[in-house]
Amino acid sequence: MHSPEDNAPAPAAMDTLISQDAQALSAQLALLRNRIFPPVAQKSLRRFSSGEAAALLQISDSYLRQLALAGEGPAPAKSSGGRRAYTLEQINELRGLLRGKGRPALPRRRPGDHLQVLAVANFKGGSGKTTTSVHLAQYLAFQGYRVLALDLDPQASLSALFGYQPELDIGENETIYAALRYDRQQRPLREVIRPTYIDGLHIVPANLELHEFEHDTPRLLAQSERSRETLFFTRLTEALASVEADYDVVVIDCPPQLGFLTLAALCAATGVLITVHPQMLDIASMCQFLLMTADLLAVVRQAGGNLDYDFLRYLVTRYEPQDGPQTQVVGFLRSLFGARVLTNPMVKSTAISDAGLTKQTLYEVGPQNFSRDTYNRAAEALDAVNGEIRQLMLQAWGRTSR
Repeated sequence: MHSPEDNAPAPAAMDTLISQDAQALSAQLALLRNRIFPPVAQKSLRRFSSGEAAALLQISDSYLRQLALAGEGPAPAKSSGGRRAYTLEQINELRGLLRGKGRPALPRRRPGDHLQVLAVANFKGGSGKTTTSVHLAQYLAFQGYRVLALDLDPQASLSALFGYQPELDIGENETIYAALRYDRQQRPLREVIRPTYIDGLHIVPANLELHEFEHDTPRLLAQSERSRETLFFTRLTEALASVEADYDVVVIDCPPQLGFLTLAALCAATGVLITVHPQMLDIASMCQFLLMTADLLAVVRQAGGNLDYDFLRYLVTRYEPQDGPQTQVVGFLRSLFGARVLTNPMVKSTAISDAGLTKQTLYEVGPQNFSRDTYNRAAEALDAVNGEIRQLMLQAWGRTSR
């Protein structure tokens, strides 16, 4: 006599089950994206109010109004109530117009200024690495810089925030791996750079193929004869050099582990930002990250790697000022590292979390989606952090203003 269980289908193999779950999740994410960004599932950037535009241009709102009334510069969109709004393209056009009127020059690199390559790193998930990277890249683009966002994380969270679903939108050999690989399928970096919906901001997206670099590199290192061209820590530097003339700043979102991709980023960087969540477990994890990084970079330096940074800074993220233990941890960090801890922390904010639910940043969703106080607190914290990083860039270029 057979029990009902005898006729039941055999359970699926675990790899098959996980694959089915992944495919189901991917399909639902695609549907969600189509609902949020119909009809062609492409993101676009909101318009900026006249007050926001004036602040970005470093002029008064009244002067911006005078320009609009005089018909100088691009014509802003007007609401039924007469409120003016500008696209980022129009704001950048106004920057050029204002330069002709003796206003500050465009915030670009000048002759002799080196490309700024900012690596955002930590090997513990949840430290705010991607959130920091995407807001920094967008902030700098809003200021008028030519920015390249480079996603080095196979999980591709940065790419997702810019509207790319990695398993659907990024094909084979379309990530930074294409420019780093060691075989004949290597491609120029320029061929895998994509524009974004933000004027002046481009991206090199990521997907799981980045793991291939982590597999290829140790195999090459094991070979007895190696040429300069096969050194993993020079490849990203050389790839970025090929597009250096097109950008002022590169922002790299490193993977949450200390592998060959992260080491390549640290060797290409001119500035390093290490994100820190102010909890003792995270501090202990960061200690291990620093110890491992120091040991590995020492080996790279001895092999000829370039580790000359303009700056290295620790950025406190997800900070809750009313949390006593967190305040103590921040004080502990400042007593240890002094000025290498950024003055401004990135505060924890429901506004930033809520924006992320729709794969957007706080800068993208704008103040109309939150209470004024909630939005202003988060925006002021973001601007303070990013403004401090911008000042470090300017100092490295030998100037303190635009």
